[in-house]
Amino acid sequence: MAFLKTHVRCDACGSSDGAAVNDDGSSYCFVCQKHTASAYTSEQLTTLLETNMNTTDVDLSFTSIYKEANTVSMADRRISKATAERYGVVRTSHHIDKKELVTGGDSFLFPYYDKDNTLVAAKVRGAKEKTFGCIGDWIKGTLFGQQLFSSGGKYLTITEGELDALAVYQLTGSKYPAVSVRNGAGAALKDCKANYEYINSFDNIIICFDGDVPGVKAAKEVAELFGAKAKVFKPLPEYKDACDWLSDSKEASFVQRWWSAEGYIPDGIVSGASLWDVVSQPMATADCLYPWEGLNKLTYGIRLGELVTVTAGSGLGKSQLLREIVWNLLNKTDDNIGLMFLEESVRKTGLSMMSLAANTPLHLPDAVVSADERKRAFDLTLGTNRMFLFDHFGSSSIENILNRVRYMAKGLGCKYVMLDHLSIIFSSQDNNDERKAIDEIMTKLRTLVQETNISLIIVSHLKRPSDKGHEEGAATSLAQLRGSASIAQLSDMVISLERNGQHDDPIIRNTTNVRVLKNRYVGDTGLACSLLYSKTTGRMVEVETNLGDIL
Repeated sequence: MAFLKTHVRCDACGSSDGAAVNDDGSSYCFVCQKHTASAYTSEQLTTLLETNMNTTDVDLSFTSIYKEANTVSMADRRISKATAERYGVVRTSHHIDKKELVTGGDSFLFPYYDKDNTLVAAKVRGAKEKTFGCIGDWIKGTLFGQQLFSSGGKYLTITEGELDALAVYQLTGSKYPAVSVRNGAGAALKDCKANYEYINSFDNIIICFDGDVPGVKAAKEVAELFGAKAKVFKPLPEYKDACDWLSDSKEASFVQRWWSAEGYIPDGIVSGASLWDVVSQPMATADCLYPWEGLNKLTYGIRLGELVTVTAGSGLGKSQLLREIVWNLLNKTDDNIGLMFLEESVRKTGLSMMSLAANTPLHLPDAVVSADERKRAFDLTLGTNRMFLFDHFGSSSIENILNRVRYMAKGLGCKYVMLDHLSIIFSSQDNNDERKAIDEIMTKLRTLVQETNISLIIVSHLKRPSDKGHEEGAATSLAQLRGSASIAQLSDMVISLERNGQHDDPIIRNTTNVRVLKNRYVGDTGLACSLLYSKTTGRMVEVETNLGDIL
């Protein structure tokens, strides 16, 4: 595909000259990188073909005018005559008009050669006015300046424009090759791919693009193309491009920064040598502790940026454990907390939280408290304006849940979010493959925790063991997590609850063993503590007697 017309207006982004029309009538903008379908009739395309700037053969008037033009310095840019001569940049008393250079203007011609080092085209730049054009077989052109430097050198600098290539060559003492992409930052990756073999033949590829947003983006894309060979020149705010350094006579400063250009490191890869400031600081024990000493001894508490899974058999107190943690967070931190209890209404969740403050199970119909006590419990919990509940009437799809968690974290400033429980989410998915659905949910939750740096505590059910059920005190293990290994793999901490809810002894029946199944932070696992539930107060209190052997 060839260009029929270049430097035209882009209606998508408003650029006055950033787009080009292809020979099929479609257009592409090098600024916003948007491709637009053809809006031309066949007659209009014929007219464009007749006035095509990019001819298949080099126009004879172009070559003759180029040979007769003079090489001069570019004083306004401090580019010397020697540098201009090296690159073959000439000044002519002509200007671009459709496909020909005509008299009556004043322009610089920047020559372009093909892979056989044959002159095929030129970029035309007005000497006094900021006008641009091109002439000749533009499609065949390689990088500007490529014909001057043999493959296989030690250093090659790539710039966004012809003038910057001249400036870099001059700034570095006219010793090291400098070339330019043809169409600016928007097409830099495409140009570098087209000339990959040549560029990759150099040992060090210094990418010296502009310091604006398109330039930074293009530098990253080109650096990723060449991997370890790529080095990215870091511009300064006061110097947008190489020409600015040269215009300000900052040769020495530029060269120092050029030599210290950093090797490109892809996103997510960190050099170990850069981590001293991080590893020299002592590890914080926790952002907040759990309400129970035994659990804190094994886990060192709760940390932001971690995903914690709480698991148990049905009806063994998972939701109550989360409420105790929330009550502790309300009293020990100043942070906001998000509650997403998907099995109950917000009224039930709210009353259950107030019950902890009142030491009375307010969610039960026979609870007896005065109006003042109820109001005080409200003020200490829901009335703090630090608790935000999810009214889940409607969709419980994973995307809906993720959006609510993200809003709680970013919009409401919640540092801690409780999600109870996973089974409701994956049961609402269209996918009938439970294992695949859990993998998707856990991966997205893990990513969300990293994105928002919250502490997310989720509840997951267990698979039923083959013999005694969990409701009768069966021991738990990671292998019993429901449906998929991803729950265990992607959680930082897995805490299980074990209780014989059918035991004749009321103490044993209401005592829960808390076991740590996974502990990525420190590695310690095993029985952490035992919690006795009081029906009178509705609270779970740590007891010293370890009931693990009894259960």
